[in-house]
Amino acid sequence: MAGTDASAGESHVSDDNPYVSEPETDFRPVADLSEGEAEQQADYLREAIRFHDYRYYVRNDPVIADRTYDALFARLEDLEDEFDIQTADSPTRRVGGEPLDELGTVEHVVPLLSIDSSGEADDVRAFADRVDRTVGDAVEYVCEPKFDGLSVEVIYVDGVYQRAATRGDGQTGEDVTENVRTIGSVPQRLRGDYPDYLAVRGEVYIPRPAFHQYNRERVERGEDPFANPRNAAAGTLRQLDPSVTAERPLDCFFYDVLAAGANESVVEDATASSGAIDFAGLDTHWDEHETLPEWGLKVNDSCRLVDSIEEAIDYRDDLLDQRDDLDYEIDGVVLKVNDREQCGTLGTTSRYYRWAYAYKFPPRTEQTTISDIVVQVGRTGRLTPVALLDPVDVGGVTISRASLHNQAEIESMGVDVGDEVRVERAGDVIPYVDEVVESHSEDYFRLPEECPVCGSPVEREGPLHFCIGGLSCPAQLKRAVEHYASDAGLEIEGIGEQAADTLVEEGLVEHGVADLYDLTVEDLASLEGWGAKSARKVIDQLHASKSPELATFLSAIGIPEVGSTMARTLARHFGSLDAVMDASEDELQAVGDVGPIVAGHIHEFFESERNREVIERLRERGVEPQAAEEEGSEELADLTVVVTGSIDGWTRDEIEDLIERHGGSLTGSVSGNTDYLVVGSNPGTTKREDADDEGVPQIDPEAFFEVLEDRGVDVER
Repeated sequence: MAGTDASAGESHVSDDNPYVSEPETDFRPVADLSEGEAEQQADYLREAIRFHDYRYYVRNDPVIADRTYDALFARLEDLEDEFDIQTADSPTRRVGGEPLDELGTVEHVVPLLSIDSSGEADDVRAFADRVDRTVGDAVEYVCEPKFDGLSVEVIYVDGVYQRAATRGDGQTGEDVTENVRTIGSVPQRLRGDYPDYLAVRGEVYIPRPAFHQYNRERVERGEDPFANPRNAAAGTLRQLDPSVTAERPLDCFFYDVLAAGANESVVEDATASSGAIDFAGLDTHWDEHETLPEWGLKVNDSCRLVDSIEEAIDYRDDLLDQRDDLDYEIDGVVLKVNDREQCGTLGTTSRYYRWAYAYKFPPRTEQTTISDIVVQVGRTGRLTPVALLDPVDVGGVTISRASLHNQAEIESMGVDVGDEVRVERAGDVIPYVDEVVESHSEDYFRLPEECPVCGSPVEREGPLHFCIGGLSCPAQLKRAVEHYASDAGLEIEGIGEQAADTLVEEGLVEHGVADLYDLTVEDLASLEGWGAKSARKVIDQLHASKSPELATFLSAIGIPEVGSTMARTLARHFGSLDAVMDASEDELQAVGDVGPIVAGHIHEFFESERNREVIERLRERGVEPQAAEEEGSEELADLTVVVTGSIDGWTRDEIEDLIERHGGSLTGSVSGNTDYLVVGSNPGTTKREDADDEGVPQIDPEAFFEVLEDRGVDVER
């Protein structure tokens, strides 16, 4: 907050309030105050903080600095805590109350209907023609941005915040009273000459800069970002713990008075008499726009009053041009008949207001702006640059992030924050930045020299960058724990991404995956979201996992370039963990499918003192991989197979194990050395096209099993 002119609006604070203009924040110790002095100071502070909230959120013209405001707020918290003098409408209640078991539902004072919409100007003109035919008089329109947030109903009684609810189905909504209370732009107490009863509609949203910052923090924590600001606002507003909502950057615009009057019966009386609802003398929507700020409710300053539908269409086009420069996300404009009496004549349908229309923007498609670039640290320490994007529609899916792959890719494209880029989806699934359409920087983004998570040095290997912190890096440790317990590892059900994060953050796993075996039922049951039953199940699974198959263990410990297939190959060839650990690079290259690069990664992994210590700590806790069975038969020694699609009743691992136990090879891509492409259900197209190009026979699973049986392989399980 910054500014110096405090004259406007000071009539709503006491003349002798010392905390309005240039407040002194060198307070006497709380312990030195009497109860009466504390109550007086707290009253002044509440009054002043409400005033400063109004100047900051509604007037956008603060009169004190942020640090001064924080000092006033902290002082009020101290006074209320020490003397137990918190009031129901105190600003300190914005920090959040007790967590809820669930969100209840409430009935709206009047139905909150939807708005008919289109992206075509001719449809907007048709709407105006219907209005003209019904009303018969000159029509003005109020033009407003169509915010991409979450609609809410907020109620004030005697000027005090009473209740808030989401739109829901239009008749009832979720009770989000405590969560909306935490939003700074929603006043706890109204200002000025407000009606005794007020129901108003607003839109809760996350400002774009805050949305991008929040998504950045999520990505850095290894979490998926929100696809768009609306999802982020909706997810935040529906939190069961209001203190979580309070930590997130929500804001609110108000735009429609639903009912106003002497008391709550204003709605019931109007309904009973089939009369019009009182709007406290607000005869037009533009009256609302000008009056709501006087009551302390924030409105949007881009609204406009126009005399014709053509001016409204021009407004929409102007706002479309400004769209990328706004601090909030919009997806069109709302056009409302200004006169309330005309609105009553127009009425509603069961779903829509007949006096309002949404003129939508075309969706952003494929081309968008990079708002930020963040760096994720993976299980192996690899740094991956991720572009955070202004949400864009790609193939019917909203994309808010895309991979930049590595430093070499960044350098080749010359990409940096602020650039306009084209986004595509690899295989219609994984989004990535394809090219820079318009550069707004003379440089390109550079990966950091220190790990953004733990501060360890970063080393470059070819196009890739790696944090050398190992398991001392919390990011690597979290992903190592997750991988160790995943389906690709020891399959410990209950330890997924979120649980792995929690275990590391709570200090229950500090040094490596071996710490998992030191956990107790009590440790897990004490964590949020866990119970004794689920905790016992995980502990039992960990105990049962102490004698894993060698191949499973090799896959679980996270050797670079070693997945389940390579792990089985190594296990069959070497037979024991010690033999794999002690193998030279030449011995590793003697294994089928192990080239010099993979052999180097495996050898380096086991040469690492840190990794050997991890394995030793696992063994100390009773984890001992079981020696692999002797090499199988050789019925399929000369057979190389590729599978596309799924085979009913079989997993890919089971098919691979069957082939390899009999000496054959299951590979991932078709080449001239492939004997058969097995085509299951829902196959891909690439492998089939490659098979056509290479002249590789394509057979269905039934024919494939016949080939195996002809070679003496029993396919019964």
